[in-house]
Amino acid sequence: MTRPTFFVEEDKIISAMFDEGLDSLHLCKPGASPIYSERLLTLLHEECYGKITVHGHFYLKDEYRLRGIHIDDSSTQAPAGYKGHLSRTCRNLDELKEIKKKSDYVFLRNVFDCITDSAEKASFAMPQLKEASRRGLIDKKVYALGGIDIDHIRTAKELGFGGVVVCGDLWGRFDIHNELDYRSLIAHFEKLRKAAN
Repeated sequence: MTRPTFFVEEDKIISAMFDEGLDSLHLCKPGASPIYSERLLTLLHEECYGKITVHGHFYLKDEYRLRGIHIDDSSTQAPAGYKGHLSRTCRNLDELKEIKKKSDYVFLRNVFDCITDSAEKASFAMPQLKEASRRGLIDKKVYALGGIDIDHIRTAKELGFGGVVVCGDLWGRFDIHNELDYRSLIAHFEKLRKAAN
């Protein structure tokens, strides 16, 4: 998932991650004007568009032939007549079964303690996650969101999650105000990608 704010080197970093095997990017810029998302998209190679899912400003999906749209909660309806790729965020296990039926995949939020916000704690104890996995609630259609680092990728795989959403562990390694060289960030991305596969 992208950082919530835009920054100067973002298009170069995202392009480099696609070059290194990134297979899905969620463009999530809450509260930002859509013109900035459009500018970012125009700076990326068109062959990447089919791997990008947009949060908000859903018209971008058709305008740039993006992969799909993501709704950041479990109750908001998809746009009227929408038939494309749809993913959602879910915050509790009780809703997960129903939300999976209406989504291509689901982000289960706050699986682990947030890396960038120490006040945002995991919403689930490990026994709850193991039981949800045993019952088939956690499966290939459910991605772990929150606190994902290399160790948590391994745990998520053991629990049966179909994928992980990486944000803080990646973007926290690059100072957008003082750095231009992002090679170490790309090297870390490669480690995360290998751990996830």
